[in-house]
Amino acid sequence: MRVGILSESKTPPDKRVPLTPAQCIEVQDKFPHVKIIVQPSPVRSFKDEEYRLLGIHLQEDLSECDILLGVKEVRIEDFIPGKIYLFFSHTIKKQGYNRKLLQTVLEKNIQLVDYEVLTNKEGFRIIGFGRFAGLVGAYSGLRAFGLRNQAFDIKPAHLCADLGEMLTILDSVKLPPIKIAVTGDGRVAQGVLEILNHMKIMRVSPEAYLKETKIQQPVFTQLLPVNYAKRKDGERSELMHFFNHPEMYENAFLPFAKVTDILVAAAFWDPKAPVLFTADDMKQPDFKISVISDITCDIEGSIPSTKKAATINEPFYDYNPETGELEEPFNSAKNVTVQAVDNLPCELPKDASLDFGRNLIDKVFPSLFNEDADKIIERASITKDGKLTERFAYLQDFAKGK
Repeated sequence: MRVGILSESKTPPDKRVPLTPAQCIEVQDKFPHVKIIVQPSPVRSFKDEEYRLLGIHLQEDLSECDILLGVKEVRIEDFIPGKIYLFFSHTIKKQGYNRKLLQTVLEKNIQLVDYEVLTNKEGFRIIGFGRFAGLVGAYSGLRAFGLRNQAFDIKPAHLCADLGEMLTILDSVKLPPIKIAVTGDGRVAQGVLEILNHMKIMRVSPEAYLKETKIQQPVFTQLLPVNYAKRKDGERSELMHFFNHPEMYENAFLPFAKVTDILVAAAFWDPKAPVLFTADDMKQPDFKISVISDITCDIEGSIPSTKKAATINEPFYDYNPETGELEEPFNSAKNVTVQAVDNLPCELPKDASLDFGRNLIDKVFPSLFNEDADKIIERASITKDGKLTERFAYLQDFAKGK
């Protein structure tokens, strides 16, 4: 079985890799029937020579491979018919900008396995860059607060050598007594909590967070849907009920918006669920949030100020609540400063790649290279044999251009 590692062709280029050079050797030792071939790339965080020195074969043409591994979306013109591809396709929410990608995958009889929907038999996700999105998103949100208030100026995460340096930089940051709200409880949120806990910021319950108005030190709280959404019928909110019936809820976040300085949005948002708050809510004089680090980066989704994705080189912009327009960052104290980079893990590409490859080897490859006994690959296959699989049949109209 030949497995190809794709060079990342999306613009801007992605420096992450699905497998590091050492992990390629580990895979070939653990699965002797597998040979890995790497497509050369000038932008990877792990250089071509690092693969070559370990005896990994590099070549541009991967047409002899059975399985192709990437990170971000593959360029339309680069798809090889009849292959199995694994990458983040960003199609399961009917993202319009990737409609042609899905159509091409179907036309070329490709089995598309999307990392985003790889789950174990209990239904929990088993792989992703979420932790690193959380780590960098929290760091960048704090950096935005420091720049906005001229309190401190720390260098961007992408200029740090690694996660260790980024954490060391945070050791020098002294925050004033502010309140930080974190939404979510998945990998992304856990990455955020790692940062806040590293800084020894006091954690308080959502109830205490709302109640205590005069704090002497920075504090944070973690909010789940039961804290910021309520049932329309007045019944008690329950987490699993919210996940199964998000359309039955309305937002109840405003009490937190009135006491929060920094919002770190790390919760997955279902379009059928209520938004956190509206553009009109942001116009109210008691709306206190001044910095939003929107790690989820759903454009005009749960957070109305996220009107576009920012970039690693220009990660911040200001949202003017009165006009609803975007402005240069740190332009006015009346504005809300937004961090909305949609590829945050790219800022720590080596650390993120090591973590991702480890999960691939331990949790995915046994099913990919051997028998798929737990149907891990089957459940994550969006397309197969030129058709959408049953689980993703809801994408049929989208794929047809409707």
